[in-house]
Amino acid sequence: MQPYFLPYIGYFQLIRSVDRFVIYDNIKYTKRGWINRNRFLSEGHDELFSIPLKNDSDSLNIDQRSLSDTYTDDASKILRKISAAYRKAPMFRQVMPVIEQCLQHADRNLFRFNFHSVKLISQYLEIPTEFIISSAVNIDHSLAGEEKVLALCKELRAEEYINAIGGQELYSKETFQSNGIDLKFIRSDEVVYPQLDGNFIPNLSIIDVMMFNPKESIKEYLQRYTLV
Repeated sequence: MQPYFLPYIGYFQLIRSVDRFVIYDNIKYTKRGWINRNRFLSEGHDELFSIPLKNDSDSLNIDQRSLSDTYTDDASKILRKISAAYRKAPMFRQVMPVIEQCLQHADRNLFRFNFHSVKLISQYLEIPTEFIISSAVNIDHSLAGEEKVLALCKELRAEEYINAIGGQELYSKETFQSNGIDLKFIRSDEVVYPQLDGNFIPNLSIIDVMMFNPKESIKEYLQRYTLV
């Protein structure tokens, strides 16, 4: 999977469902995805926030992109917004220091910045999964798509590969089966919890789940999925 920025709970369900999680560093950055932006709850509606990046070529990989030179100030602004939005949330005092550690990380490399936050949140949620950086796996890294995933699985001697439900359009169970690998997709069950006011807004950044739920509840949410 790509190293998304403080992703929604489904991403962490996927991490929790596997023994080893391969996170891409040598894959192209995509605009308007979730690599450097996400959503949080603000006054009853979802608000987009993003990490500004240095202007650079769209052909560069994620591990070749960097946060902007103004990021220190930008991080302070983002943290003030998050603090204002969640100061009345029940877990604010416990969770805000974790979010600060994510956003104030000193490394300005986009991949390492995001990977740090994914690992930190996983540690907070006591997820035991091993992380593997894709470029550290000995395969032909010029491969792409399904061929690259298969090469990674084979090199890591995987018997089962689990992907997000959207991967059903990208990967063939028959192709994986012919290579001795069982392909499954994770379908998240509905996760609903009390927010501050108004109608529940789903699939916000993991920040929202952490602010409104004690750790033990989130650990139970992480198991609310079906493999198909």
